[in-house]
Amino acid sequence: MSANFAELIASDMRLVILRCLNEDPGYSLNESIIQAMLGALGHNVSRDRVRTELAWLAEQGLVTVATVVNIQVATLTQRGEDAAAGRVTVPGVKRPRPGV
Repeated sequence: MSANFAELIASDMRLVILRCLNEDPGYSLNESIIQAMLGALGHNVSRDRVRTELAWLAEQGLVTVATVVNIQVATLTQRGEDAAAGRVTVPGVKRPRPGV
């Protein structure tokens, strides 16, 4: 897989995670649900990959991550909500298309 293709996949996965969190009433989901949502939307990835992407999103200030009984729970931040809606551009996160 080329670096550009890998970056495209990663940026889309990050947007999917942010959008899923944004749709949850509490803006929070556990890693298992995130993995299932990624799979449903075309990203069949391991739990380890989900944790890697959550760590990256946390480093960017887009989510916070807490560990509860060995399960990671991600919560959307205001900056993450802005990125999910396309109000702010974050390098490494795909920008949503208008009207989607």
